[in-house]
Formats: sequence, C-alpha cells, structure tokens
Amino acid sequence: MTVLVAGGAGYIGSHAVKELVREGFDVLVLDNLSSGRRELVGDAPFVRADLLDREALRRVFRERRIGAVLHFASFIQVGESVADPRKYYAHNLTTSLNLFDAMLEAGTPALIFSSTAAVYGEPDEAPITESHPARPANPYGRAKLMVETILRDYERAHGLRAVSLRYFNAAGAALDGTAGECHEPETHLVPNILLSLLGRKPRLRVFGGDFPTPDGTAVRDYIHVTDLARAHVLALRRLLDGGPGDVVNLGTEKGHSVLEVVGAVERVTGRPVPYDIAARRPGDVAVLLASKAKAERVLGWTARLSSLETIVETAWNWHRKSA
Repeated sequence: MTVLVAGGAGYIGSHAVKELVREGFDVLVLDNLSSGRRELVGDAPFVRADLLDREALRRVFRERRIGAVLHFASFIQVGESVADPRKYYAHNLTTSLNLFDAMLEAGTPALIFSSTAAVYGEPDEAPITESHPARPANPYGRAKLMVETILRDYERAHGLRAVSLRYFNAAGAALDGTAGECHEPETHLVPNILLSLLGRKPRLRVFGGDFPTPDGTAVRDYIHVTDLARAHVLALRRLLDGGPGDVVNLGTEKGHSVLEVVGAVERVTGRPVPYDIAARRPGDVAVLLASKAKAERVLGWTARLSSLETIVETAWNWHRKSA
C-alpha cells in the first residue's frame, strides 16, 4: 500500500513526507511545483502533476495501489483570497473534488485533509475547541470549511473516511535542516523576522500595538511543523485501524505575542530586531489559541518540539543555510 501525499513538496507536506518515511510508509509525492520545491522531499518517489488534471490523477491511482491520501495542495494566502475569491473557490474546491473522485474510483478509503483555524473566524473563547461555531471570515477559510462539509457527506454516502486537521500557526523547520518554510510571498511572522535579519526582507512591521493583550500585540498559538507532521501520521494510523472520520485542532494551547516572538529571535540569533508598529489589519483578532484536548485524547498526540526557542532555532538554521 502506498500513501499519496498531494502537495507534498510544500512546507507542511514535505515535513509530513519525512515523518511518513521515518515511520516506514511507502510514500508517493504528487505536486505541480507551483509553490512547492522538489528538493524538499529528498529521495521520495515523485510525480509532477496538477490536481486539476483528472486524467493524470486517474493514471496515478491506476499505476499504484494507493491506500490513503494526505491532501495539502491548495492556495493559502488569506489576503489574496479576499482580493480574488474566484481563484480560491475555483481551485481549492475543484482540486479537492477531483482528488476525492479519483479516490472513490480506485477504492481508496482514507484521507487526511489539511484544514485551518480560519474556519472559526472571530473566536468566542480561548482556547478554541472543535465544537466552536465555524464562521470563517474570508474565502480561504470558507473554501476549507466547504471541503470539510463535502468530506462528511462523502463519508455518509460513499464511505470515504477523512480526518480534517485544523492548523493554527505552523512554524519552524526540520531538525536536520533539510526542509523549512519558503513561501512566495512570505506572510508568516517567524520567517519574516528572520529574513529581515538576513537582509532578504525589509524592516519588520508589527500589525497592531493596541490589542487587549499584555504587550499590545496579537497572541497566536505556534506549533512546530514537525509536531504538526507527526499528528498527520497518528491520524492516518487511526483511519487505517478503522477509525471514523473526524475534525481535530492542532495547536499547543499556549500563546505568544508578536513581541514575545521578536524577543525569542533576539535571544537565539544574538541580533536586535528592528521593527515598526503599524495599524491592525482588517479581521485580525487579539488572541487565537487551540484547545489541544481532543488531539491528545483522540490521536494520542502531544507537541514535543513547539517551544518558541526550538521553533526559532530550527527556522534560523534553515534560513541561514538557504540564504
């Protein structure tokens, strides 16, 4: 049996590939390389194909006995989704439907779906549990929630079991320095701070200094990407053991403000981080934290590498190496 990793050459997908290989799974990576990088998956078998190409998908499922799929392939920029919702609905929904149809035709029964905390929108509580109302505030989050809904319907009607993993703030890089974050454009805080120190990004802008938090900057739940990847393997094993579809948050339940992240970067790198306070961005909330209780209970998962220092240190090593 082969595990197909769609979007496996991207940031989180490539780390999931590493964990799957480490756990002894036979892996096939599928990516169109529109944003992924072939070198991030090392020697793992690789097919360059687009999920919009239904015949290419069918060919992959005909040629390999695909027993399960991890689905990471999507556009992920929240701001872009607001400016161009057609792109996000047309692409993220169509590619998912094509993949699910190929799975049904081949009799592949198990899927891990890369979802997002953006499905919750403005939170009523912190930490957020999976029972919190889903009120996404942008097309990116709405498209992800639509896919989750499709998967629930497909399980009832067709027996396709899926675990949707709702990420909070993935960060950091592989411990061995072979994979890390390389989005274009880069919108995430940790790499933007580090790239500014390396002279590859302009001076850091901190969006919002007047939030109702201890230092006035927004608080987020940062999870090391390897911890995130390990959760995918645990969720996959649960499905392969016959477990039902589900929705699970992935976070640490511990928040760090923007200025706390800045301070961690200064400690790890030994360099001061120049920054300017800018106005809040529309839709930004003060605090966004995940409840970890269900992930611990259902998956047996704990975040082992998600201290702020480990996140920053591994990311710093990666960005210096790839500069």
